[in-house]
Amino acid sequence: MIDYPTLLQTFKQLLKDNGLKFTNQREVILKMLYEHDDHFTPEALHHLIKDNYPQLNVGIATVYRTLGLLEDNGIINSISFDAKGKKYEFGLKKHHDHLICTRCGKLIEFYDKMIEEQQKLIAKNFHFLMTDHTMNILGICETCQKANKPQEKI
Repeated sequence: MIDYPTLLQTFKQLLKDNGLKFTNQREVILKMLYEHDDHFTPEALHHLIKDNYPQLNVGIATVYRTLGLLEDNGIINSISFDAKGKKYEFGLKKHHDHLICTRCGKLIEFYDKMIEEQQKLIAKNFHFLMTDHTMNILGICETCQKANKPQEKI
């Protein structure tokens, strides 16, 4: 994974290239994404910043714009939840896939070498040059499954 000083320099150049100023607010957004291994909605990220940096005035619009810029440039990735919006994660970490609970929105990251090799084989068999992929498996997490089981009588 890229070290933070290198990432910060890349971010500063990205802002400059897009005619935007480097601000403490934008840096904190980048830092929160870099330091936390979670998947954030823009609103959850905004709350995290307010909790950790109460003295810093970061508007939700700044969060959205910065996330858009970072995503457009491959620094973060998003996972769409249709009408429920997107969740974002730092995109420059080791490749992984996701299990997504359609009830509570829980995301579980996983990596499976056999799946990765099978995807390469499928692409090769179809004479397809695979440059990237994402895999999201939708279903119901263990917690939600247990919550919906009928209570056993004693």
